[in-house]
Amino acid sequence: MTRTTGGAREVGEAGGATTPTGLLAGADFQDPPRTPGGVALCGACRAAGSCRLGVEGERLDADGVAVFELSCPRDQEGGPNVAHGGWTAAVLDDCLGHLPLLHRVLSVTAELSVSFVKPVPVERPLEVRAWVERRDGRRWYIAGEMVLLPTRAVLARVSGIWVTRDQGHFARHEKWLAEQEAEGDSAGNGNGEGQ
Repeated sequence: MTRTTGGAREVGEAGGATTPTGLLAGADFQDPPRTPGGVALCGACRAAGSCRLGVEGERLDADGVAVFELSCPRDQEGGPNVAHGGWTAAVLDDCLGHLPLLHRVLSVTAELSVSFVKPVPVERPLEVRAWVERRDGRRWYIAGEMVLLPTRAVLARVSGIWVTRDQGHFARHEKWLAEQEAEGDSAGNGNGEGQ
């Protein structure tokens, strides 16, 4: 259910939650809800009002490099006092994906490659820096690294490709998913067809 109130678009349960500003993460917006530290919030983090991955600040430097201040939350610990590798990959995906967003471009991850250089400590100050290596049409080739502060020891290096998404991206996904569900329902109809 979608409705407009006071000029702000709101979506009910079927279409996702609303934000205090009426803007939707995952919808077609240019200015997502942000924390006081400037961190753009995804749909899952919007309700909490903070980044669940531990990103506390983000900015775009004059030279076009995105800088993110963060720490790994204790609940993302893999080994003793060390971040789970999945957290490292997820937060690098998130940070690098925010670089096009900081340029007011919506994109989705097409490819991601992470080199784990050193274990990432939990609850310690970290920094991620991300930069555009090149652009080719709708493709953004982005690289970055995660460092431990204040020493700037490199903990991980990352590169990937982000593709500018059009307004129909998520609608096409929902249609595809519905087709998959329908196909799964017909395959599981008990008569042996489609199996």
